[in-house]
Formats: sequence, structure tokens, C-alpha cells
Amino acid sequence: MHGRKRPGRSDTCKMDLKSEEPVQKTKLACMKSGSQPAALTLLDPRQGHIAFQLQNFTLGAKLVFSERSNYAAPYQDILLRSQEPISGVCIRFHAEFLCIETHHEAVGCNGVLFNNVYGVPMARLAPEDERAFDAIVEQMQAELGFGALATSEILVSYLKIFLIKATRLKISQDACATENFAPRIPPILDRLKALIEQHYRSKHRPADYARMVGMNPRALGKLSRTYFHKTLTDLIRERILKHAKWQLLHTLRPVKEVAYEVGFDDEFYFSRLFKCSTGCSPQFYRKYETEIRGGKNLLPVDRLESMR
Repeated sequence: MHGRKRPGRSDTCKMDLKSEEPVQKTKLACMKSGSQPAALTLLDPRQGHIAFQLQNFTLGAKLVFSERSNYAAPYQDILLRSQEPISGVCIRFHAEFLCIETHHEAVGCNGVLFNNVYGVPMARLAPEDERAFDAIVEQMQAELGFGALATSEILVSYLKIFLIKATRLKISQDACATENFAPRIPPILDRLKALIEQHYRSKHRPADYARMVGMNPRALGKLSRTYFHKTLTDLIRERILKHAKWQLLHTLRPVKEVAYEVGFDDEFYFSRLFKCSTGCSPQFYRKYETEIRGGKNLLPVDRLESMR
């Protein structure tokens, strides 16, 4: 999502992206939702779902926009609050249109803009950055309005350029964090991240990590909320689910086996945790995500063996 405050232009515009679930059957359409402007939409003629969509939005001061949808990474919530009116463009794309995992080597946004447990899925735009991204969005809008030969291929190219530029910007800002963007993360939180990465399959309690870094659990939790904008429980749970989602998406291993691998002896408890976090069961997640990708997400057995 590419947005800006009004009136005037801002140095700190937020930019995120989200994908969309299947809906209706036409090739190219304009859709309108509530009081929001019409969306430019490209629909997959084979499956009938949204392949790519640009939706302008406007929020008044002190209004909250919230919906349950695929945002930044699948099955997350979106919540925007602002003290001033803001407007922007929401970019939606289907996994069949561009899968960020399949095209990770070409685009590099997975784990930076998407699926980053410890980071905020946001990049800040200076005026020159805003102009560059606005230009790409305008090219996308023009192509959707034109609807000629090879529209999908051109839109995929524009989307890749958008994601690559956004990823470069995010990496640069994370590497060169200053007081103008975000406070530098304390070393103890770098230690915490390393410990979670090492032990998330076996240690699920915040107190375990507090003990390992030699800090009071409440104080460590406060640091986590300040710099990661998440509780310790959230960090651990999201890392567990990131691993579980990968296994469900790319393999046909039984849910019970995936649950055991991330430290849950009780398959049903794991399934409740998964559904509470994503809104769907592990079985539905695998079936739905595999169907919308046409099975392209499943990795060959020999490649899976080499990754073990």
C-alpha cells in the first residue's frame, strides 16, 4: 500500500503491499466498495479470481480502517490510524500472478517486506522516493486502463520493479537507522532474535528467553513492544507459524508431523493456535494455498531432502 498524508506532502509516507483471495469472473473490471473510489482490476480468465488490482483509498482524520485480509504476509490484520486525512493506493496481487516465495531470488522481498517476524512491514518515502513510486503506480494504472496485448506480463514487470525498489529502500533504511527514522535496536534484542531463531521449535515461553538473556521477563517484554511493536509471545508464535506455514505450503507432510517439528505433541492444540492466528485450519491453509498456485508451491522430494 502506497499512501500519503493530506494536505501537503510528507517525508514519512507509509508503503505496504497485500495480496487478495479469489473472487469473481471477468477479465478486466472496475469495482467500487462503499465510499471508496473504483478499483482497476485484472481478473484471471482461467480461475476467475483477482490477479492484480489497484484501489485508491482515502481516510479522514482520526478514522480507523481495519479488515481481515492478506496484508504484507498472508492472513495478517490491517489496521491504519491517523490524526490527519490520508490517501493512497492499495496494491493487491494474487499468488498465482506473482508468488513472492517462488520469485524470491528475482525480487528479494520475502523476509524483508513480507514474512519478517522482527520488522515492521513499512518503508518511509522521501519526496524523491515518493515521485519514483508514484510513477510506477501511474504506469500500472495506465496499463490496466489500456487492457491490451500481454497486459499481465507488463504488470508483473512493473510489480517486480516496485517490489525490488521497495526492498532496496527497506534494506537501506534498516541498515542505516537514525533518529530520523527509528531508534537503534539494543544489542540485547539482537541476542533475543538469535535465541528465538535457535530455540523456537523447543522453547515457547517468554520466560525461557528472558532467563537466557539475563533479564526480567516484564522488562524484556517492554523492550520488545517498543522496538518490535510485538509482545514476546507474539514474536515466538509468529516464528513458529512461519516455519509451519512453509512446511504446509511446500510439502505434503502430515499436520501432526509439522506440529511435532515445532514442539507440539498435541496436534489439535497446534491446530487451534494456527487457526487463532490465521483464521483457518492448517489443512485448509494447505489446500487453499496449493489450489490457488496450481500445485506449483510443492517442492520436489529431492530438493526437500537436500534442504534437511
